[in-house]
Amino acid sequence: MELSPHYESDLLFFFDARPMELALYQALFHQLEVLFPQVRVKIQKTQISFYGRHLFAAASLPIRRRKGWPEHCLVVTIGLPCRLDSPRVAVAVEPYPGRWTHHILVTREEEIDGQLLGWLMDAFAFSERK
Repeated sequence: MELSPHYESDLLFFFDARPMELALYQALFHQLEVLFPQVRVKIQKTQISFYGRHLFAAASLPIRRRKGWPEHCLVVTIGLPCRLDSPRVAVAVEPYPGRWTHHILVTREEEIDGQLLGWLMDAFAFSERK
């Protein structure tokens, strides 16, 4: 993966005082590193973005926690051409016709499973077709 020279320090700053969320992110990152060794990772103020030719996924901390959301979680965001029908999707919106943004809450490493990784692969393929 293509990382900035300050990736490690930026990562620690992003997850400051959030060790549980950092551990979830690191588990996600290791899976993505295997599936997408060619992608770029960019740590921004509110999210960590994953790019092929285009943005295909992001990891973030909940800024506005909705009622019923867990205290500790990582939000994984993906873009797909259709709405996912899954209880794992916390929020789905269609900002443009034929482009759905899905926010999936990850609370345990076990949730970084084949289903989530399949959705990430679909999101990567969708973003590459743009």
